[in-house]
Amino acid sequence: MKRRRLGKPESVKLLAERLSRCPQVTRFDQGEHREAWTIAHALADLEDSFGRFLDEQLPRLTEEPASNTDLNDVLLEIGEEFRHVLYHINDPAFYKYVSGFESEVRPGR
Repeated sequence: MKRRRLGKPESVKLLAERLSRCPQVTRFDQGEHREAWTIAHALADLEDSFGRFLDEQLPRLTEEPASNTDLNDVLLEIGEEFRHVLYHINDPAFYKYVSGFESEVRPGR
C-alpha cells in the first residue's frame, strides 16, 4: 500500500486531537465517550481495510490464475473486509446518517 497516513499511534492521536477541536464532532460526545477518538480509530482501521482490498484482494481476483474455489474464497474474504468497513462507518455517531439508520441531519449542516 502507498504511504499510510494513520499507520502509527501518534498519527491517530494527532488526528483525534485535531478532531476534538471541531464542534460538529464534539457534539456527539457523551459521558466518557469522545467522538474524535472514535472517528480517528475508525479512519485508521478503514485505511487498513481499503489497503488490503486494493493491494491484496482485488489483485488476486484480477491478476492471478485461480480456480473457482480460489475465486470464491477471495470473494468471501472481500465480504468480510466489507463487513469490517461497514462496522467502522457505522461506529462513529458522526457518520450514522450514511447508513440511513439515523434520521438526523448530516453533521455540519
